[in-house]
Amino acid sequence: MNIEPWLKSNTFHHSMFWNNLALLEQKEKKDQTVSLCIPTLNEEKTIGKEIVIFKSELMDRYPLIDEIAVIDSGSTDNTLEVAESFGADVYLSSDILPEEGEKKGKGENLWKAIYQLKGDIICYVDADIKNVHPRFAYGLIAPLLYHDQIKYVKAFYDRPLVVSGNIRVSGGGRVTEILMRPLFSLFFPELTAIVQPLSGEYAVRRNVLDKLPFPIGYGVETSHILDVYHRWGLEAFGQTDLDQRVHRNQTTAALGKMSFGILQSFLNRVERNGMLEKLPDLSHIHRQFQFRNNQYEQTTSKIIEEERPPMITIPAYREKFGLEKN
Repeated sequence: MNIEPWLKSNTFHHSMFWNNLALLEQKEKKDQTVSLCIPTLNEEKTIGKEIVIFKSELMDRYPLIDEIAVIDSGSTDNTLEVAESFGADVYLSSDILPEEGEKKGKGENLWKAIYQLKGDIICYVDADIKNVHPRFAYGLIAPLLYHDQIKYVKAFYDRPLVVSGNIRVSGGGRVTEILMRPLFSLFFPELTAIVQPLSGEYAVRRNVLDKLPFPIGYGVETSHILDVYHRWGLEAFGQTDLDQRVHRNQTTAALGKMSFGILQSFLNRVERNGMLEKLPDLSHIHRQFQFRNNQYEQTTSKIIEEERPPMITIPAYREKFGLEKN
């Protein structure tokens, strides 16, 4: 295995795409439309700034993005009001494809966005970025416009920890380094070339997204990478260095739950692809300890990585986008 050629040809830095006018000309040449999706749940503190920056620079000044949509899981703060007031299209996940029912999780929002949004390219950006900049969108969209063979572009960046209001320059991406990189090293060495497989920012061609099943929870990014790799190979990926991302850091306990869900999705795909014999029935109860009242108490969480089917199998989607019937 030699990943060096891929790293040289498919790894970019956002500064390569600073010329938004040239990027807009390339978009028009390729006759592509682009949608920006921001999945949300109680993000009133950061969502407004994100929308202002993306809309002013990448819609009003350079119309690289054709729509900005917030897909919300049911926020109880003012996320929806703030997003709408700054010009985003706002949707409740539960209102999209109501005949398919409602499920809770970020992956559910991402899946329903495929139906709701119009673009040939969909760019997902998380809602909690404190140092948001237009590069978080154009840096991911650009490789898809310039390189026809690339189908799925991941972001990577330094992810500093914010501790008591101070920024420590390293320490983010903990689940990637403790869980995903060891698993990829064991089972899929080529995928270790992807610097941050769990990053929440990525841009994908619609005709790829609608063929992928979507875990509704923590395992969505891992599943995407494995499914795209299995179907199209490493050459289908690109990755862009966005320098640094400052965001709300999760607790170690929360990262443990995330890892539990990711591991379920990973093992399911390893089994599905014939790399392991049939797995035994696995527990969906994640057990942790917390120290309270001068003693350790065990806590349990039920985490099931339920999946949505590929959007292309949904009749309403096929009808909306004029796809031929099976």
